[in-house]
Amino acid sequence: MGATSGAVWGRAEQQDFRSRVRGTLLGAAVGDALGSPVDGLGLAAIREAYGPEGVADLVPAQGRRGAVSHRTQLTLFTVDGLIRAQVRRDTGAWHPPTDLHRAYRRWLATQRDWGPDERRKDDGWLAREEWLYARREPPRALLLGLGDETMGTLQAPRNPAEDGPEAAARSAPFGLLVGWEPQLVVQLAVECAAHTHGHPVAGLAAGAYAAIVHGLARSQSLDGAVQQALALLAARPGHRPVSDALQHALGAVRQGLPTPARVTELLGDGTAAGVLGAAVYCALVGEDVRHGLRLAVNHDGPSGPAGALTGGLLGALHGETALPPAWLAELEGRPTLLELADDFAMEMTQGPALHGPMGASPGWLARYPRA
Repeated sequence: MGATSGAVWGRAEQQDFRSRVRGTLLGAAVGDALGSPVDGLGLAAIREAYGPEGVADLVPAQGRRGAVSHRTQLTLFTVDGLIRAQVRRDTGAWHPPTDLHRAYRRWLATQRDWGPDERRKDDGWLAREEWLYARREPPRALLLGLGDETMGTLQAPRNPAEDGPEAAARSAPFGLLVGWEPQLVVQLAVECAAHTHGHPVAGLAAGAYAAIVHGLARSQSLDGAVQQALALLAARPGHRPVSDALQHALGAVRQGLPTPARVTELLGDGTAAGVLGAAVYCALVGEDVRHGLRLAVNHDGPSGPAGALTGGLLGALHGETALPPAWLAELEGRPTLLELADDFAMEMTQGPALHGPMGASPGWLARYPRA
C-alpha cells in the first residue's frame, strides 16, 4: 500500500484497512472509558472501590457507563483534521499541521460553547455532534496551548515544559496514514504535539506511538512495529528517554507473569515516555484485548492515558472484531466513532473519487469543507 489512490487498493485490502481503522479508534476510546474513571487513583484505592481485581468492566463516570474523556474527543478531531487536510490538498494548500491546529481549535470551541453553532458553516459535521460538547476536565495545557490563534511549532512550541502523555493519546490517527512513509508520519505527529505539549519527550512519544500504529496498520507484528519505531527514533535528537522506555517494555515481557507492580514501574513518573512504554507492554503481554486493557488501567499511574494508548495498539493490531462487544455496546459516541472511521478509510483509499480532477462530491465537501 504505497499510495492513497483507490486504484492500488484491492477489496480485501480495503476491508482489512477499514477494520484496523475502526479497531484503532474504538480500541482507544474503550481504553479511555475503562481507565478514565480511576485516573489519579492508586492501586489500593482502585481495589478498595472495585474489588481485589480492580476495574474489570466499564464503571459509571460522568453519569453513565462507557463515558469517554477529552482524549477521545481530541482523537476524533485529529481524524477530522487529517481528512480535511487531504481535501484541502486539491486547492494547493498543503500544510497538515495547520489543518490539525484548526481541527483542535474546533474541539476547543466544543469546550467553550453549549452546543453547535449553526452559523459556523465551515465547521463540518463533526463539530455539530452535540455529545462532543460535554466537558471532560481537559488539562490546562490543552486549553492554554490552543487558547489563541498562535500555532505551536517545533521552533516555538506551546507549553515547552509539558512532557505528559496527552499529545500521544490523540496521535493514533497519524499512524493510520498507511500511504505515507513512516518517517513522515513521525514528523507530523511530533509537529502536532507541539501545539499543546512542547517538551521533546511528549513530541517524540507521540511520534513513536504513531509509528507503531503505522506498522500495525500495515500488518506488522507489534514487536516488529516497535522495532521500526526505535529505528526511526534513533535518528532524532533527544530520543533516549522514549527509546529507553520502549526497550524497557520489550525487556519486561521476558520477566515473568505481568503484574500491576511491573506496569507501575514502566510508567515511572507518568511522562509520555513511560506511559507509552507501559502501553506497549500491556499490549504485548495481554492474553486478549480485555486482559491487556485491564492491565493498562489497574496500577498506581495514569490509568486514562495508559488505557487509551493500549486500546489503540490492540485495535490496530487485531481489528474491530477483537474488541469486547459488551464494552462497545455501552461506549459513548460509538456511532460517531464508526462513522468517522469509515469516512477516514474511504478518504484514504478512494479520495480521488470524492474530490479530484474529475470532480468533487458536494456531500463530501459539506462534511469536510475546504475552508
